[in-house]
Amino acid sequence: MREYGTRILRLVYLFVKDRALAEDITQDVFVKVYRHLDSFRGESDIHTWMYRIAVNECKGYLRSWSFRHIFPGQLPEKTDERTVEQTVMRRVEQENIAHLVLRLTRGHREVIALHYYSDLSVAQIADILKMKEGAVRTKLHRARLQLKALIEEEEGLEWT
Repeated sequence: MREYGTRILRLVYLFVKDRALAEDITQDVFVKVYRHLDSFRGESDIHTWMYRIAVNECKGYLRSWSFRHIFPGQLPEKTDERTVEQTVMRRVEQENIAHLVLRLTRGHREVIALHYYSDLSVAQIADILKMKEGAVRTKLHRARLQLKALIEEEEGLEWT
């Protein structure tokens, strides 16, 4: 949990858009990982296996009867050694982008979250989502285009 907790929490948050709910689902993910650790076959990296469990837990929740309208909360905080001004400016920039990512369709949000927020390769994402690598590349390209359109329509943000 110490090594992957924050990453899993961020990934789950990008799916469910609610901090408290993301924490609950993240806890469920680690309980499942602990219970099924002996069944891990080692065919992929442990973090890829954990991300797959997290994605499946999120999808299960999003399909569940209890899923209701979700309001964006705060993103998980990450400590760093910057000046207060730099930290505030970076947080504002990250929040602007995060809010735009949350406006993407669920499929596009998945690939953006896995690729950019979890730093996974296309092959790892394909393994997690059980898709072909070409399909992941296409979905990632379309997600970038959709995100670019959202950035361009927001006032004050420029595409870089």
